Amino acid sequence: MSDKDDAETMRGRLRSERVNSLFSEDELIEDYYDQPAANDSSCWNDYGLSTLQSSGTVSRSSSMHSGSTEGLDASAQLLPIIKAGWLDKNPPQGSYIYQKRWVKLDADYLRYFDSEKDTYSKRFIPVTSIARVASIGDQKFEVITNNRTFAFRAESDADRNEWMRTLQQMVDERKFKGLNRISLFQPPTGSLDSVDKCGLLELRGFKNKLYVVVAGDKVFLYKNAEDYRQGIGITYIEMNVGNVKDVDRRGFDLTTPYRIFSFSADSDQEKDEWVEAMQQSIAEALSNSEVAEKIWSVEANQFCADCGSPKPDWASVNLCVVICKRCAGEHRGLGPSITKVRSLKMDRKVWTEELIELFCQVGNCVANQFWAANVPPSEAIHVASGSQERRRFLIAKYKEGKYRRYHPLFGNQEELNKALCATVTTSDLAETQSLVFCGAEVSCFSGDPDFPNPIALAEQAGQKLQMEFLLHNKNSEIPRVEAGSSEEKHYSVILPSVTHNGFLYKTPSMAKLVHERKSREEFSRRWCTLNDSIFSYYENDRNAVPNGEIKMEEIVCLVNNPPDTHGFESTFEVYIESERLYLFGLDNPEAIRKWVKSIAKSFIHPRADELLRLDFERIGRLQYKGGLNLERAKEGWFALAQSVLYAFFEDSDKEEAVHLKKLQELSIQGDSLVLVERRRTLYIQGDRKLDFLGWVAAIQKAAGCSGDTLSEQQLTESDIPVIVDRCIDYITQCGLTSEGIYRKSGQNSKTTSLLEMLRKDARRVRLKEGEHHVDDVSNTLKRFFRDLGDGLFTKEFCQDWLKAAAIENEEEKIGQYRQLLSSLPMVNRATVKALINHLYRVQYFSEMNQMNTHNLAIVFGPTLFQTDGKDYKAGRVVEDLISRYVVIFSVDEQEMRKQQDEIQAIIKMRIAGSSSGTQQAGDFICTVYLEEKKTEAEQHIKIPATMTAEELTFEILDRRKIETKEKEYWSCFEVNEREEAERPLHYSEKVLPILHSLGTDSYLVVKKQLSMENMLIYLASRVSDSKHGMMKFREERNLLGLGLSTGFHDRYFILNNSCLRLYKEVRSLKQRMPAVETSHRPEKEWPVKNLKVYLGIKKKLRPPSCWGFTVFYENEKHEKQQWYLCCDTQMELREWFASFLYVQNGGNVWPSESSKVRASRTQQDSRLGNISLIPLRGNENEMRNSVAAFAADPLTLLRNV
Repeated sequence: MSDKDDAETMRGRLRSERVNSLFSEDELIEDYYDQPAANDSSCWNDYGLSTLQSSGTVSRSSSMHSGSTEGLDASAQLLPIIKAGWLDKNPPQGSYIYQKRWVKLDADYLRYFDSEKDTYSKRFIPVTSIARVASIGDQKFEVITNNRTFAFRAESDADRNEWMRTLQQMVDERKFKGLNRISLFQPPTGSLDSVDKCGLLELRGFKNKLYVVVAGDKVFLYKNAEDYRQGIGITYIEMNVGNVKDVDRRGFDLTTPYRIFSFSADSDQEKDEWVEAMQQSIAEALSNSEVAEKIWSVEANQFCADCGSPKPDWASVNLCVVICKRCAGEHRGLGPSITKVRSLKMDRKVWTEELIELFCQVGNCVANQFWAANVPPSEAIHVASGSQERRRFLIAKYKEGKYRRYHPLFGNQEELNKALCATVTTSDLAETQSLVFCGAEVSCFSGDPDFPNPIALAEQAGQKLQMEFLLHNKNSEIPRVEAGSSEEKHYSVILPSVTHNGFLYKTPSMAKLVHERKSREEFSRRWCTLNDSIFSYYENDRNAVPNGEIKMEEIVCLVNNPPDTHGFESTFEVYIESERLYLFGLDNPEAIRKWVKSIAKSFIHPRADELLRLDFERIGRLQYKGGLNLERAKEGWFALAQSVLYAFFEDSDKEEAVHLKKLQELSIQGDSLVLVERRRTLYIQGDRKLDFLGWVAAIQKAAGCSGDTLSEQQLTESDIPVIVDRCIDYITQCGLTSEGIYRKSGQNSKTTSLLEMLRKDARRVRLKEGEHHVDDVSNTLKRFFRDLGDGLFTKEFCQDWLKAAAIENEEEKIGQYRQLLSSLPMVNRATVKALINHLYRVQYFSEMNQMNTHNLAIVFGPTLFQTDGKDYKAGRVVEDLISRYVVIFSVDEQEMRKQQDEIQAIIKMRIAGSSSGTQQAGDFICTVYLEEKKTEAEQHIKIPATMTAEELTFEILDRRKIETKEKEYWSCFEVNEREEAERPLHYSEKVLPILHSLGTDSYLVVKKQLSMENMLIYLASRVSDSKHGMMKFREERNLLGLGLSTGFHDRYFILNNSCLRLYKEVRSLKQRMPAVETSHRPEKEWPVKNLKVYLGIKKKLRPPSCWGFTVFYENEKHEKQQWYLCCDTQMELREWFASFLYVQNGGNVWPSESSKVRASRTQQDSRLGNISLIPLRGNENEMRNSVAAFAADPLTLLRNV
């Protein structure tokens, strides 16, 4: 019998022997199945949802539909099916046994059934809980969640790939759209506040109880509470086709057209609560959405007025706000004199046409302009806020009126009443709302006996909406702040009250970090409670007096340790302000997780509570410096999760993320931890040594290499591992012409040592010629790829790459390579391109290094595919990628031309170096442009350490044989394309340090300085050495989003011989005099010597004029700032810039005898390339031949591609 026949026989035998069940085949049926008596006709003939669905009848009066999804079920399907089909499902108890399942995927769930006609699934998996989808062999794939793995097998590889692609696309889309999206289809996992009723119930025919959840218009069934927290359930019941019937003392039936669910509760009271919750769910499912749709037609009404939850279906009819169900519950607690709560879907009689129109015209937008005009970010609530937070906020908002916009007449009762009588005759509903809730009386006497009150006046004026609003607020209570409240109370921080208790194991408190593993014997069992923001621990649960207490406001850091860090499986650390550390542990990870979340919620500032959604390793508060104000440290809230540092800052209500593996620099400077990302800097400081040292160690560890896969390495901005980038750069500069490069093996000890250093912290390693041999570096790169855990091409796709090499049709093969390349993870894809680009360069020097495409493929094939030379197709893949590099990686002609220029530069530089003997130490090769950045204006210059900007300018002019005329001021400019700004270098400024500091978006250009003559005239005619006046000022937002972001602001500046000072208002002449200046301290002050002033401001900042500066400041600690100054006229710009040049250079702005310098300057060698590279080894004659070949046919590089 064939393998296929064996499989089919086994599959059929299993299906006949195995009893259908509510539970997935993932579980052992005998653990949950309660075998009924053979003659018990009241029990089901078959004991699962699937078989019962297709049984004959539910009762004599209600016929079944054989489980079909037609008819009523069509209305129950809220979400369209994205993909459906037959798959084989693999249960964990039989790794080689698969069962056929009908699988459906919609926007929220992946579900599988016994057949395509079944209504109720055997298992559903939320899309949000799926971490990734992975191939596990022929036709098989896994759906991996945080806690479980589900294995499936498709009919073919193509079908499997389609399922994987669709699933992964759904997972990625959900992540992209935001993790906070609340589905109307699924309950928020594990949140008891988000459901109407949940708990254990008996379901007839099963020995163990099920965990049942009533949420909205659905009932969800789970195996237990743990599965509910994970979100992986059995099935759910659409209540628009349900009916609840009382059966006996503790039992009730939930009847649908497809089956009867017979539940039993533990008590009569419990049963009544379940019946009420399910009846409420049915009412919600059958409710009319017509009113809701009309009110939701206004965009602001599509989100809760209080917490922002989407699609709110409740409202306060007197306050004119649309609210969600959770906020509605808290509104009811305020009482009907404050807020009258009604459902948009169920209270149909309330919703007259006038009331609906009132909500469309007022609604959340206008109402919140009044009620929420002054809400501090720290006090606002959001979708995930708990009941206590909501209650506290709603009391402040509506009962106390704490955040309302006060009417100008507030406090003057007579004037308020007069204003109300006048306003109700108009259509200004916002004004009426403001008047009423600031104290105007709805029933006040208008002075007109015919129309005695505002309601009568509105009716007489035909203002129906004004009448509607007044009638609903006839008896409304006016907001009043509680006695004893103060202005400070408005912004006070009230930490949420969290209650939790249980046994924990505790060590004595410590005054230093825990570096050694603590054994179980060092812990003592203590009863612990968290209540009223105090954590107390007792000798046991009977003691009334605690052994000790920790106040939540004293906590500065909370650490969730990795498993098995100490003697207990799970432990956490608490750091407090008095430099003490407390260590707690349990063998129950879930219990520890609850403790950590409860404590974190109790001490984290409310405005930073978004950090609580993270699976953090460490969370707490630290001091930081950033932006323009580096003088004073501010307090921020930080959370470390894997390799990302999340933060909330003092003057920002937005979460920021720093990707630690992509940092350009991570160092300790004094008492600060310095994080540099994209040339912007964050300084983290610690007031307390104990927790700060812990943060430093944790951040350093997270920023380093955390594993043996590519994504776990330190990365460049281009997502290439720093190890790979360092080695490729060094070999490009020092080893392209080295004979046998990559074929020769370096010294094993040096390779091992270098690889270890790179893996430890590649950012700190600097490869230098003379210290590191090219063969050692090349061997390090090969060993790195050979030892990769998942390989460069990944284990999942490795075989596909090898199969593609055997394709004979050229076009089909290239297409397959491209498809496989796009399937790789982002880091792998970027690394493949960088490596093949490098090998593509290496093979063009094959005449010198003897490493052509074939030889490189022989070396790298087994290395990259980790085949140990057992599969020749590995070499063919690498050879194909190198030889077809341009086509496979879609390299355009411009990029190819750039590579050609670089190769020419390498060869020319070698010739220049070998012609003149040994090259001068410190020489550097760079590209300088004449007048503008374009290819024909390039000049490749060797820059010695002593060369000044003036000498470089004359070098360029001499090469182009340009004669300088009188009053022509040629200068060398540093141009920063990203900032859209440029800076003329001072004629005596050394060029080499400038080159070393240039970024990838900066370059040098020699051109005329058109404003120099006017600036020299101004400097010659001015009376004082100082300069003062108004300019418009703006700070650059730093890495963390700090700094001014609202545009340019008028500020007064004074520039003298030593510093630049900024004032908020104009200084008088006396105030500018040195004798009295000390009594008028500037807002900011910077030493002039530390300023770099660039002409120009980037357009996206929308400067008020085109005459501006970009200013960079760096102090002695290398702390950097950036800001912008804008003048009203070009003349002002010239004067300020001339003053800066004058002060910074001691009055020596332009050389008086530049022609002599030009005449005496020694002629430099001009046979150089255009990139900054170190000289290479090689034979001069061979390189001369290569140059001749390039000169004869510049497109040689493109021919063989």
